[in-house]
Amino acid sequence: MNQPQEWASLRPARFGKIETMNAVTLVFTAILLFTIGYRFYGLFIATRVLGVDVRRPTPAERMADGHDYVKTNKYVLFGHHFAAISAAGPLLGPVLAAQFGFLPGALWILIGAVLAGAVHDMVILFASVRHNGRSLPKIAEHEIGETTGHVASVAVLFILILAMAGLSIAMVNALYDSVWGTFTVFSTIPIAVLMGLWMQKIRPGDVVGASVIGVVLLLLAVVSGPMVAQSPLMAGLLSFSKLELSFIIPVYGFMASALPVWLLLAPRDYLSSYLKIGTIFMLVAGIFIIQPDLQMPALTEFIHGGGPIIQGPVFPFIFITIACGALSGFHAVVSSGTSPKMIASEKDILFVGYGAMLMEGLVAIMALVAACVLMPADYFAINSSAAAYAKLGMAPVALPEIAAQVGETLQARPGGAVSLAVGMAYIFSSLPYMETLMAYWYHFAIMFEAVFILTAIDAGTRIGRFLLQEMIGAFIPKFKEPGWIPGIVAASFLFTVSWGYFVVMGNITTIWPVFGMSNQLLASIALTVGTTMIIRMGKARYAWITGVPAMLVAFITLYAGYLTVTGNFLPNGLYFLSAVSIVIMLLATAVITSAVLRWADLLKIKNPVRDEYGEMVLVPVAEE
Repeated sequence: MNQPQEWASLRPARFGKIETMNAVTLVFTAILLFTIGYRFYGLFIATRVLGVDVRRPTPAERMADGHDYVKTNKYVLFGHHFAAISAAGPLLGPVLAAQFGFLPGALWILIGAVLAGAVHDMVILFASVRHNGRSLPKIAEHEIGETTGHVASVAVLFILILAMAGLSIAMVNALYDSVWGTFTVFSTIPIAVLMGLWMQKIRPGDVVGASVIGVVLLLLAVVSGPMVAQSPLMAGLLSFSKLELSFIIPVYGFMASALPVWLLLAPRDYLSSYLKIGTIFMLVAGIFIIQPDLQMPALTEFIHGGGPIIQGPVFPFIFITIACGALSGFHAVVSSGTSPKMIASEKDILFVGYGAMLMEGLVAIMALVAACVLMPADYFAINSSAAAYAKLGMAPVALPEIAAQVGETLQARPGGAVSLAVGMAYIFSSLPYMETLMAYWYHFAIMFEAVFILTAIDAGTRIGRFLLQEMIGAFIPKFKEPGWIPGIVAASFLFTVSWGYFVVMGNITTIWPVFGMSNQLLASIALTVGTTMIIRMGKARYAWITGVPAMLVAFITLYAGYLTVTGNFLPNGLYFLSAVSIVIMLLATAVITSAVLRWADLLKIKNPVRDEYGEMVLVPVAEE
């Protein structure tokens, strides 16, 4: 396989005059900027703007039920929260956006994560903690108005269904016909159950012991993967087609949603966080050791549109292609779903909310680097269809040799997962004494990506169940009872079937654009709700912190949605997706407009009052 310094002379002529950079520079810049952002900007918002109060009991204390409301160690919760928010987005989005060159994606991740994404996550986590762990629509109902809350509920439900479908399709594409990857990913389920039983029943509170058990068993599962793949019996049991996985994954989502949070979801996400964070740190170390150049130029000719992967121009499509890693509305449903019900103290909100998002930003940067160390011709060969690649006039450089080494067909595998795995495998196999392990590292990377996605599917499905229980509870009050088993099972089933339908019937090229657009509109809604809360708390002078990103992202995303519908969906006869996109844009516009009107009303209030906790606010709002 060609080394990076040899690849520069083989770059396609159309990219030859644009300077690249060393990957170390980009990674070091990200680590430095994220550290400064956490230490100063995040701490400022947590203490001065939100006013976290360690004396104030959290929902996990006031409403403990042993099922959803469970007081949780902050490191375990960080692991769950990070695992839940870090789905396919920070991995696949930056890889797909590399079509424009490394610079647009890098700038959006670095700036967006610090000033928008991490702020978004922490503010909504705080808001949900202050509203008894309620969902974003319920928070909107209390902060803005009942009608707005109902509209937000429908919007969030639509967006969650699309998010779960998009993530699941990405996982199907990564795991089908892969015995090694499927075995390792499926192994995390019984391992997590064992960890949950250990921490809750066998040795209550023993996080260290559960961690040792989990990590050791996970390593054994990874190492034994090749032997399992070589067994005819196991290969027959674990080699699933796309259609089979499209049914299996929703079944898992149902289980994760219905079972107690301590038994599967929390320990599994905590276990996955070891794999995720450990792998990212290994990537960082690998990049600092081998110091590869980014073979993709800073900008490509596709910034003006017409690319083989993303047809639109870099503006506004970079903002909806890279969501998780910079700013993601899906994080709002996690921050107002499982995590606020598990916060042990308000002082943990900064660490869990702001900190986990910055960690995801680093993941996104590493995904961008992994894609950009590949030769552009190889990158486009993987991520383009055969017909689209033929029009580029390129020829693969190192890809045939890599395919032979890993024993897989790599060309024309769009979606980002395969090119990311190839880039990661290249970096790891370039380390000393690792030269012969390309196949191992490739399959490890595929498993790594699948774990990212699966942890978001289980958390997202559980959150969708919460939302459906709230909505159905308006008509059948029994559904509002958190521990009512029939309600839990029914809501879990209805939500899982809804997104499972899109998994079976859709594909990544149709679902991902709608997911990207709707995801960023949800982020705008969440930031708008957060701005309303900040103003109501009598801190309008800080409203720009959430208000400015809310308005900018709303405008950009609505513009991107308009271009997607008129330039892609309607010309290609995708009328159902066009209708879904238009409905989501109208719902988001309605919520944001209602919030702005609420701001105007709040700003007219001149005399603050004390709430039940003695804090001065413009209008008290009941936490229930």
